[in-house]
Amino acid sequence: MSDASAEARGERSVGAAGSIGQVATGDHVVQHTTLLPPQALPPGADPGRVCHLPYRTALFVGRERELARLDEAFGTAHGVVVHAVHGLGGIGKSTLAAHWAARHAAEFNPVWWITAETPADLDAGLAALGRALQPSLAGALPEEALRERTLHWLASHDGWLLVLDNVSDPADITPLLDRAPSGRFLITTRRGATGWRGIAEPLSLDVLEPAEAVELFTKIHQGPADGVEELCDDLGCLPLAVDQAAAYCREARISPRTYRELLARYPADMYAATAEGGEAQRTVGRVWRVTLDRLNDTPMALIVLFTIAWWAPDGIPRRYLEPFHVPNLGPMSSPLAVTEALRRLAAHSLITLHGDTLSVHRLVQAVARTPDPDDPYRDAEMIDSCRDAAVGLLLLQAPKEARLTQDLRDLTTHIEAFAGHTDPATDTQSSLLLFLDAAAYLQSNHFTDRAAVLLQRAKPAAERIWGRGHGDTLNVAGLLSRCVEDQGDRARALALLEQALAESLEHNGPADPATFRMRRWLVQCLTRGGCAQAEAAAREYLAEATRLLGPEHPEAFEARLHLHWVDQPWPKSPQTEVYLADARRLLGEDHASARRLEEDSVVAALVAGETEEALARAERLMARCLRVLGDQHGDTYKARLLRAGLAALTGDPALARELVLGAGQPFKMELGLPPTEHCRRLILALATALTPQEA
Repeated sequence: MSDASAEARGERSVGAAGSIGQVATGDHVVQHTTLLPPQALPPGADPGRVCHLPYRTALFVGRERELARLDEAFGTAHGVVVHAVHGLGGIGKSTLAAHWAARHAAEFNPVWWITAETPADLDAGLAALGRALQPSLAGALPEEALRERTLHWLASHDGWLLVLDNVSDPADITPLLDRAPSGRFLITTRRGATGWRGIAEPLSLDVLEPAEAVELFTKIHQGPADGVEELCDDLGCLPLAVDQAAAYCREARISPRTYRELLARYPADMYAATAEGGEAQRTVGRVWRVTLDRLNDTPMALIVLFTIAWWAPDGIPRRYLEPFHVPNLGPMSSPLAVTEALRRLAAHSLITLHGDTLSVHRLVQAVARTPDPDDPYRDAEMIDSCRDAAVGLLLLQAPKEARLTQDLRDLTTHIEAFAGHTDPATDTQSSLLLFLDAAAYLQSNHFTDRAAVLLQRAKPAAERIWGRGHGDTLNVAGLLSRCVEDQGDRARALALLEQALAESLEHNGPADPATFRMRRWLVQCLTRGGCAQAEAAAREYLAEATRLLGPEHPEAFEARLHLHWVDQPWPKSPQTEVYLADARRLLGEDHASARRLEEDSVVAALVAGETEEALARAERLMARCLRVLGDQHGDTYKARLLRAGLAALTGDPALARELVLGAGQPFKMELGLPPTEHCRRLILALATALTPQEA
């Protein structure tokens, strides 16, 4: 007992000059009492200036739209204001909140930052605020009492701002919100907007603009900028990833281009690497693990995430996931399980749902594709199984007919992405078939460079899986030769076809359909190049087809037709009409050669002065292409141009404009289709029916 005096008055009152262990009043026993200083008693005491913002914001860039939204929300509203900044981990939510709070710190008191990932974190932050409000209480009250005292203070005051960082569950903070009817709360969270309905006004945060990402990298790196735009693009302009890469480059004294090379060779290591003194848990390799922990009770969510990681990041149709099955990981999943998986992924900001489609950040995909022995979710078996599932699901979407549709156009985007994400050594027959479907679509629409990439990938896979002399393997070589020719390397195109012809003769013999197909493609390549050998090759093709198959065989007719095109590149009547009738009889009116002859017949009728007949034939050709090939095929687009050209020449510019623009603006803008020579004048005339912008 201290020597200080103490006085108590009244029945059963107790006085103490210091802390005492136990005292009995007759009615109660009081244990562990604590002596409080007098200044601790009035809960409404003026705390003075109190501000706690742990984040440095000197490197903040961009976000003007989001800052303006926060200015408006906190500047005009009365009563409680709760704003939740939500988005993917690493998107910059905390940095935005810290920057805005620092910029407006003078307008509030106190300004207090609380890491609120768990209820325990929130309680600790409130207790710390209590100590800051009344420093004399430090060490004098237990944490629970400090927290309660802080809640009482917040409830009886206004003009303060609490930043609640990284809230996992809105339910964790609703008791606090209920107790503070006149405060200001700025929340950061990975939970999506729907989780905050009725609780807070959500503000979605996206990645930086490319220029902003470069600015952030440059501020941190302060070194050579070689390859910085490409690196920021690789990182998807995710602020955390840009910050991590820039700090690493600065410390290692390497360029952004070198970092890209390291990232390509050692992805798992680079996603986990941080500069000396950096937070080990604040790297793209680890920042999402906390979220994955919360999804561990929904295994399908993890499987879906690791499967869509192999596709393009945007425009993923939800129907791709309806027949979901992962080899070695479980049975066919129900539609409800897939829907629940998507709901949970979206709720935790790992994906974004857009009606019938969804999107995922490309860096989330990259991490999900990268095995990491230190990450329990990213073992090699899991990743390989999900890669195989990604192939199978795309293959189920492959077209069952020749028509090229918007669905196939979208599918091609995901097939190309899959090819870019996978090692050629892992190619299977399923992935090979996908590459060929996508290449056929791209080649038919003259996206030659993109088709060539897939065909060059497919050729060694076909040789390994089907064999060098297999008809499908030879087809790959033939299709690749056309791409190479379109790229301007006719010598290599001819070499590919000559090699394919030799292999077919060796493995299949001279009468095999694959051998004749290689002869036909070789003649076409020589004819397009204006080579002197074209006629000799065409005559050899015709002689072999006639000798081995007979003069009335469709292949022999194809050979006669190609010799005709070598000798008569410009359509002339009546030869065109005779060949067209034979093509319909022997090949069918939907055959590609029959369609080309129909084009010839349109021009031949126009040259003969039969304008009405030319119009009727062009109309029939366009209708047939739409029916057989779909509105996305290059031949369909060319048929529309031919019909539009005739409309322009015959004084109907409105129809001409409608036909061209009706093909679909994105398709028209992307298609680099070179018109055939015999349609060139008609298409040039079409330009007179269009405005300069439309043309």
